[in-house]
Amino acid sequence: VAQSSIVPPPQKNRRKSRRLAEDAGSLSLSLSFRKMKMVKVDNENESEVCLNSDIIFDILSRIPAKPLLSMKCVSKVWKNIISNRSFIKAQLQNAQLDLNGFIFQDGYMLGKYDRKTVSYIPVESKNAAKVHQGIFKFLQEDVAVLATYKGIFCCRSCLPSLNPTIYVCNPLNEAWIKLEWSPPCDIKESIALVFDFEPSKFKLVRVRTELNNDEDEEDFFFTFELYCSETKTWRKSAEICNCKDGLIKNRGIYAGGFLHWLTEGDQILTFDVEKETSLLIPVPLPHSTEFRTFATCIGEYQGRLHCVQVSEQGLHVFGLEDLYEFQWIPEHCKLFEVFEAEYPHFLCNLKNRVLEREGEDTTNAWMDPQLLSLLLCLHLRKIVGSREGW
Repeated sequence: VAQSSIVPPPQKNRRKSRRLAEDAGSLSLSLSFRKMKMVKVDNENESEVCLNSDIIFDILSRIPAKPLLSMKCVSKVWKNIISNRSFIKAQLQNAQLDLNGFIFQDGYMLGKYDRKTVSYIPVESKNAAKVHQGIFKFLQEDVAVLATYKGIFCCRSCLPSLNPTIYVCNPLNEAWIKLEWSPPCDIKESIALVFDFEPSKFKLVRVRTELNNDEDEEDFFFTFELYCSETKTWRKSAEICNCKDGLIKNRGIYAGGFLHWLTEGDQILTFDVEKETSLLIPVPLPHSTEFRTFATCIGEYQGRLHCVQVSEQGLHVFGLEDLYEFQWIPEHCKLFEVFEAEYPHFLCNLKNRVLEREGEDTTNAWMDPQLLSLLLCLHLRKIVGSREGW
């Protein structure tokens, strides 16, 4: 045995011994890793030490909310991280938001009474034909949807109601709070939601139109009332905005620290929530030689205000580049002919139908441009996928 350990083996046996040694080393290394993994799984305290919680925090904060809820069951460490308020704020800022559905309330503000049915239409192809109703059944009564931002909804009691109430809720986890809706309670009243990634902090802004009796001619102006979740009180702002036109649909859009309402006079009422100042922004008016606009709606996308216009040619999307310089950037255009070619069973003679509205009252449009803008979003998702920007 001593001699065999001194005398080198033959060349063939040496190669074989080297392979055996390498295999043994690999097996030993594999067993070591398996043992380490078993230790980490069996001993949660040790896994907490071995794994960098900052890395877990950063990775989990980029996961959408729906699959994130099921990850609380992985371990106590993950549950504590996901339940932390600072994590919730980071997740709302980091996670990529997907367009997964459209909430529609038929007949909203078209009569003296609210329609109680609220429909949710998912945009996924496998469920596109299914319409869900009763998504707010966890609330105490039937509601009308006033505003939404980042998955949080502001609703109110359907009128008439003996005890009008405002709700701020999250349909995903069915969490909600309610607050008093101070009179007068008008079906056409505008209440907008301000929510900046802090689950327990939000603001509501109520806009009212008042008549200026001091002027020789009748003139109107807007006033603003604010509700803060921290103080749980309403207060009236000193700011007023003179404007002769009323609001269209009374939908307040929150983008980049500002609230926006579309008016009947081709202007957008804008309110700075922090400074409590207001101004009127003109909508993107095209040159007369390009096209005529028949319907307009506004919305928020990637933190910026966008304006969607229906013209005699098709659908046009503009993004607000500079708020104080009134600078709009054209971002997309889709002709009616292209819509009709892609959806022949649903759309036809769109241009003629738009031209028939020329000279008529367009405050109640022949169609809701938000519905057509949803169709545009679905089309863009199909042609560009997950590309940055759409």
